Amino acid sequence: MKNFFELYDILLDGIDASSPVIGTLMGDQWTAVETPEHFGMAMTTPVDTAPRLLNRDYTGMPLRELAAACRSWNLTEAGYGMAAVNAFYNTPARLAQLNAYEPFDNYCTDGLDLRGRHIGIVGHLNMPPSIREQAASVRILERSPRPGDYPDSACDWLIPQCDVVIMTASTLVNKTLPHLLELCKNAYTILAGPSCPLCPGLLELGIDRIAGLVITDPEGVKDKILREIPGPPYPLGKPFLLTRERL
Repeated sequence: MKNFFELYDILLDGIDASSPVIGTLMGDQWTAVETPEHFGMAMTTPVDTAPRLLNRDYTGMPLRELAAACRSWNLTEAGYGMAAVNAFYNTPARLAQLNAYEPFDNYCTDGLDLRGRHIGIVGHLNMPPSIREQAASVRILERSPRPGDYPDSACDWLIPQCDVVIMTASTLVNKTLPHLLELCKNAYTILAGPSCPLCPGLLELGIDRIAGLVITDPEGVKDKILREIPGPPYPLGKPFLLTRERL
């Protein structure tokens, strides 16, 4: 990708909301941003890395200004930025407009023939059981590997061998997605998880599918974050699937 920040610029160029941020939350797993009309979430990376882009409290800030922090190399701040991006894009109205609702049981791989395919999964994602049942091989690449996983340092070697690559949308937060897309040039690529924005423009950058979540129960998500309730947030929203084929 010639312009490293191209996909972030596409996201920011589409945001025309000037609604003020009225609240933010950060838990061990999820970060959330709320305006009077919008609610979005993204993965938490609870470490202050590089200096922050924004030096003031987020409350009262225009949503687009906070969304610009998705470009930040401070990954805690970038989580707030992506949550703000998703607050704009991931709305019930946009879900209906794009006719993108897809039940969770097959929302990531609906209609794909995975028989005999070699699949790489970047991150620990909640995948339909049918993936392992059909594929010739499924290999997980993870920054914090569990037994049986490959470390993420194997991406440059392993991903070019894959027919299908499913990547956690937290790669948007930690800035690994641009390089991963370069490695996926010969693979069918899927970006998946609650940090995914409902933005068709990303499909122009080598992503074949985007599978994410529109939050429909903001109070439930806030309770989940505040009480550190484990488990995925999918019961608190509606899954979506954007594909090149359906556009």
